[in-house]
Parts: sequence; C-alpha cells; structure tokens
Amino acid sequence: MTKAAALLLAGSLALAACASDEKASGGDAGGSGSAAADELKIGLAYDAVGRGDKSFNDSAYAGVQAAIDEFGGDFSEVTPNEDGSDRAELLAQLAEQGFDPVIAVGFAYDDVIGDVAADFPKTTFAQVDGRVDVPAFKGDNVTGLIFAEEQGSYLAGVAAALKTEVDNIGFVGGVETALIKKFQAGFEAGARAVKPDIVITSQYLTPDGDFSGFNAPDKAEQVAGAMFESGADIVYHASGGSGTGVFKAAVANGGRAIGVDSDQFETVQDPGLQPVIMTSMLKRVDNAVEAFIGSFVEGSVEGGTDLSYDLKSGGIDLAETGGFIEDIQGEIDEYRQQIVDGEIEVPTAP
Repeated sequence: MTKAAALLLAGSLALAACASDEKASGGDAGGSGSAAADELKIGLAYDAVGRGDKSFNDSAYAGVQAAIDEFGGDFSEVTPNEDGSDRAELLAQLAEQGFDPVIAVGFAYDDVIGDVAADFPKTTFAQVDGRVDVPAFKGDNVTGLIFAEEQGSYLAGVAAALKTEVDNIGFVGGVETALIKKFQAGFEAGARAVKPDIVITSQYLTPDGDFSGFNAPDKAEQVAGAMFESGADIVYHASGGSGTGVFKAAVANGGRAIGVDSDQFETVQDPGLQPVIMTSMLKRVDNAVEAFIGSFVEGSVEGGTDLSYDLKSGGIDLAETGGFIEDIQGEIDEYRQQIVDGEIEVPTAP
C-alpha cells in the first residue's frame, strides 16, 4: 500500500468537514476522458492560507468558478493544515470521493501528488506551479501548469525603476524557494536594465521548507517597513497572503508597493491600501485553471506534460488598474516586446 493510500484510509471521513461545495447547472460535453457538464465534479486543493489570500489561491478559485459558470457542475475545496502534512491525504480524499479533475495549487504538492496520482490512475490531476518531471515523473494522469513569473517580474522591475524618486527599491519574498527566486531575479534584472546603479534590497520571510512565510503579514510589514525606513520608496512582494503587510508598511512610510499574482488593487478591497498599490504582476492562474478544466470537459487533456504560460501567451502581465503606470506604459511595452521577441532573456535565478 502506498503512503497516499494509507493516508486515505486513515482520514477518508475528514473531507466532509473541511470542504465546501458549490453547484451550478450547464450544458453537456462528451468524448473520451471528458465529463458531461452535469456530472463535472472539480476538486480544488489550495496552497497555504487557502481561499481569501487575495492573491494566488483566490485566482485559482476564480478559474474554477469561471469554468463552472460555463460548463456547470460542482466543486469541493480543501486547505492543508498549518504544517502542510495532510496534503497527500486531502488529494486522495478528493479523488476517492469522485472529484475529477483534481487541481493542486502550488509547488508544495510536488512530493505527494505523484503518489496520489498513481493510486487513482483514472482521475485527472493538474498542479499549478508543478512540473510533471519534478522531483520525479508524476504520472501520465498529471498535467503541470507553469508560468514565466520572471518575465512579469522583469516588467515590475522596469516600472519600479522608472517610478522611483530615490533610486532605491525592495523585494519581499515569502519563502526562499527556487520558484520565488524567479520573481526576485526578474525584478532585479528589469530594474537594472533601466538603472544599472539602482539600489535593490531583497529579503525573504522564511527559509525554504517553512511555508509560514506565505501567511505572515505582520512579519512582512516589519521587513518592508525596514526597507522603507532605509530609503526605499517602492517594494515589490511575492509573498502570498503576507502581501497585505507590505501594503500597510507602504502606507505607514509614504511609499508605494507592487502586488503579485492577482490585480491586488482590486482584490485587496481596502480603500486605505489601494492608493499605494501602483501595479501588480499578474500571474493568470485563473485563466490556466479555467482552460485546463475546459480541456478536461472536451476530453483533450493529454497528461504527463506541462502547459506553459508567459507574456506572449497572455499568462503573465502587468496590471494597469488605478492609472499609476499610465505615464510609463510606452516604455514598459517596449521591454515587453523585446522579451516576447526573444531579444531579452530574463534570468530565473538571482
């Protein structure tokens, strides 16, 4: 018996207590590997914090909602416990209860989704921010949904360098992982492309393996506050639910901030914080999730492969809400085009 199967037997009754279902009605679809719309049951396993982070998880939820609006069906959502030790159990529970496809949100599922997929070979899985072959091949029934975060972060760095009044900016990362370092690398590269001598301070809230950095707004407020007090006037964050702390630090210190994943000017829904959010690096998890579910309904999911989203495909972008970067949009677009044309190769490591 695999570890995932054992976990399933140990905790199969827990799902009803921690999941919430939403239902809608719609048309139907058919074909090999597809689901009729009235039978569509989507399982959504969040990353740390869960729904309500106003960023990464909320974007995945929006994608599921958009798919249900289009195709009908039900969904169930689950959130791992604080240390994430129940991730495999939650995936297995969703699959055992007939949810298909099952979508795992975040790289933290890397070590468990392959085992669960092997136990449920007839269930279709997808993992946001998880490559099918990392850390080992996860199975022919798993699809990776991956993003060129470094490209959008490059544009965020360009915007910060063009907008700073003191040539001093900062980056706050939630957890010091290879994925979040892509955000740092792109941001620093973009800023230095505009101003080679610009001062950039980068700091992480927690080390690799400690995912609490994605839900530590108080700590983020302290770290960003120290950057502002040391002379920075713009701070970009890639820290999930911790981002509100960066925005509060910007307000307290008369600075500005750059959001991540979702258009945080809109999602933060706080008129006191909105004025400091000059833009957000958009990682269109919602579009990727919605498209994957659409492919599932149509029966066209191949499995065992990765689907990549970048600037060229529209999976990555920079928000314009609020009009704060309107005056520099032309320059941003020039850098965007150079990336799309392959003239600029954005680094993925600092």
